[in-house]
Amino acid sequence: MTLVLRDAREADLDAVLAINNAAGPGILPMDQAQLRHLFDWADYFRIAELDGHAAGFLIALREHAAHESPNFRWFAERHPAFVYIDRVVIAGNMRGRGLGRVFYADVHSFAEVRVPLLACEVFLEPPNDAVVLFHGTYGFRELGQHVMPGTGRRVSLLGKELCSFPFARDTYLAQGQLPDLPWLRGRKVPAHAHPPARAARG
Repeated sequence: MTLVLRDAREADLDAVLAINNAAGPGILPMDQAQLRHLFDWADYFRIAELDGHAAGFLIALREHAAHESPNFRWFAERHPAFVYIDRVVIAGNMRGRGLGRVFYADVHSFAEVRVPLLACEVFLEPPNDAVVLFHGTYGFRELGQHVMPGTGRRVSLLGKELCSFPFARDTYLAQGQLPDLPWLRGRKVPAHAHPPARAARG
């Protein structure tokens, strides 16, 4: 079985939408317009393919994104620079193969050379001990809680401080940019999604 992790393409959006909306109550459903907005603004949007078939995806955004999620806004109001995991979804028949940890290792590698904080949230209602345990063992800690407007569901807002970031900031970002290496390159997204680059603080 061959696993490939790659940047999402426009042609993937129908499959992404189907995986998302079949995921159950732990993932908020979305429509085509919402997904297209995320596709345009996401700094990280990768697909996991197993033997050429989409098995899951992870979408993450930087602090400058035009994203109205109340969870994203909670972080934006408190942290000047972060990568926010909006959603990670594994197709039902592909769960239990460790793809979630593959995605988290990859987005961690993306984030730690750009920002001091990797952020996400988990639903507390209904309780999901597996998800809480997953994030706790990956080094996330709770920074706060709130009830999501429109859903009435309580969420735990989580953050992981990225200890490698000060090195990247002081060695490369303060000089203007990261080295031009394939594993360090970000997505190519529309120009409106990226204000002028600046070194993150933290």
